[in-house]
Amino acid sequence: MIRFLAGLALAALAVTHAPSACAEGTESQRARFRQAYAVASQQGGDAWRAQATGLEGYSLFPYLEAAALTHDLRTLDRAPVQAYLDRYPGMIPAADLRRDFLGELARRKDWTTFTAMYQPGLGDALTCFDLQAKLSRGEPLVFERDLGDLWKKASLPNSCDPVIDAAASQGLLTPERVWSRIDVAAEAGKGGTVASLAPRLPSADALVAQRIALALNDPATALRQATDWPDTPRDRQAVTYALQRLARRQSAAADTAWTTLAPRFQLSEQQKGAIETTLALFHATDFDESALDRLAALPARAQTDATREWRVRVALARQDWRAALNALDALSPTQKDDGEWRYFRALVLARMGRTDEARALYQRVAQEATYFGFLAADRIDASYAICPTTMNVDERREASLLTDPGLDRAFELYAVGLQKFARREWSAALSGRDAETQRLAADLAFRKGWYDRAVFGLSSGDALRLYEQRFPLARQDGVVEQSSQAGIEAPWAYAIIRAESAWMSDARSGADARGLMQLLPTTAATVARRNGLAWGGPESLYDAPTNIVLGTRYLSQMAARYNGAPWLASAAYNAGPNKVDQWLEARGSLDPDLFVASIPYKETREYVARVMAFAVIYDWRLNGNALPIDSRMTRIGSPYALPQPGAVRRTVSCPAPAVSHATPPSAPAVAEPAPAEASSAPTVQEPQR
Repeated sequence: MIRFLAGLALAALAVTHAPSACAEGTESQRARFRQAYAVASQQGGDAWRAQATGLEGYSLFPYLEAAALTHDLRTLDRAPVQAYLDRYPGMIPAADLRRDFLGELARRKDWTTFTAMYQPGLGDALTCFDLQAKLSRGEPLVFERDLGDLWKKASLPNSCDPVIDAAASQGLLTPERVWSRIDVAAEAGKGGTVASLAPRLPSADALVAQRIALALNDPATALRQATDWPDTPRDRQAVTYALQRLARRQSAAADTAWTTLAPRFQLSEQQKGAIETTLALFHATDFDESALDRLAALPARAQTDATREWRVRVALARQDWRAALNALDALSPTQKDDGEWRYFRALVLARMGRTDEARALYQRVAQEATYFGFLAADRIDASYAICPTTMNVDERREASLLTDPGLDRAFELYAVGLQKFARREWSAALSGRDAETQRLAADLAFRKGWYDRAVFGLSSGDALRLYEQRFPLARQDGVVEQSSQAGIEAPWAYAIIRAESAWMSDARSGADARGLMQLLPTTAATVARRNGLAWGGPESLYDAPTNIVLGTRYLSQMAARYNGAPWLASAAYNAGPNKVDQWLEARGSLDPDLFVASIPYKETREYVARVMAFAVIYDWRLNGNALPIDSRMTRIGSPYALPQPGAVRRTVSCPAPAVSHATPPSAPAVAEPAPAEASSAPTVQEPQR
């Protein structure tokens, strides 16, 4: 309840009242809905109906009964649930209610009712419950029909365990099938799955599978034992996994193990390449003395985009300009076209005295509204190339959109603070719609104060130049005022919000960071205590003004740790100050752009670049021009002072003709990682510890 009420604050502040062709909810309806929803979700039963009198025609009315039924799941029989599903077929709360009730029926082992209400496509857990229902009726399993798709998954829910046991008892789990799933799980790094499958193999094979599980779960122990392993294809697979895993944690120890084991095992060229690639990469991220030579000496079979890039990064960190130029020359054609490497080629050429070549390259990079474009512009004292555009609104299509029931529900759910439901209705309503319709809807969302829909919906092509929508100011949330009180720049605070949450006030990370500025509850509590601010508990971080108050103070705290430098404070905000301190101890003499390029964590490296670019864009949005990006990227150890009136600022202009690269870097989106392809030799990409 606390989180629900806290989430209302941003919506109440942000939602505007554009004329609508559909029956947009009134504030009175929304207030009564909030009250009724709180009762329905907390008490269940019918008590909510008294609060909902007169809301029967309101677009969100179905969410009330669904909330009450969900609360009462443990005591319900089929009739009220089925009645709701019949009244609201195809609606999101109906789909959720069906899924939840099926889970409850499975818990009761009421397989008759479960089968009557089950629908395919509701997730692996319910798929396996459906198979349990079939088994309860004495129906035999057919492997390809019943388990074929599930068997390709690296991990499965617990509800699948009885099904797998039944498949084994029916003789369906041949060694070949068990090994096929072990390969999938091992490639995905799921040592637990491998360990659970090993006992289903004949004893000799089971021992080898256990070695693969050990390689994934405890690579150091596996490599110590590997000196006694036989040289079989599966044991080679285990050794390959173990060496790659250990290299990520202890590259020197992995080196020693590789020297010992390489003569013992007849590894394939692919496996050798994978091991050598991983070892070279993690020696590079550790900036070992041998890293540059190892990367340059990698055979062609072991080279990847990541190894080529890290060869450049290590050379730049050493300020070995000849080695850096050689490494830049060794990049793939696609990599060479990337703005980062064009910028650093210009920098290297300049350091080597080839100033005319460097300036020409800086000029080209400076035509791009990116971190590297802004850095390049500073190098040649040029204007920043930002080319804004505006939406061409099709009033007829907009009117049609406003009558769409799904979008109406989405906007109303946002208005009442149920943002997760709102995003789901939004996605369902726009699924399969053409790009122009989706852009129009995103612009509508922006005008209603639902900023994250604009950020994510306007993320490609010419829409990237819609800076007003993609970089909202949301002055009503107090960013400017709170930044001033915290002693930091408002453009920087805006940039952190944009990079952290893309304006999703209910955002929550896997590490439990919450709200607009993605604060951990423990951090927020400490910041509140340190600044004499009220602390309302973790749920209060979903309240936008509260989050901004605490987030700006934490930014100020991080800045103070690094002489006020926003770029280093941004790195600490993402990776933690202890890691940044380690990097500073190792490479604290580097110029800021070289230091950022040498950050071992890809996420942090890109985060700092994104925040610094966003700060330029927000500075321009707030002031009409922007402080030079290098003014926020002070040399390590030098003090940073807030800009004073009359500070030198960069003008902003649109180069003619505008180039396709002239767009800001987009905000990060959370996506499911693509499943790894089964292979005995895992590929290695950009290291990320």
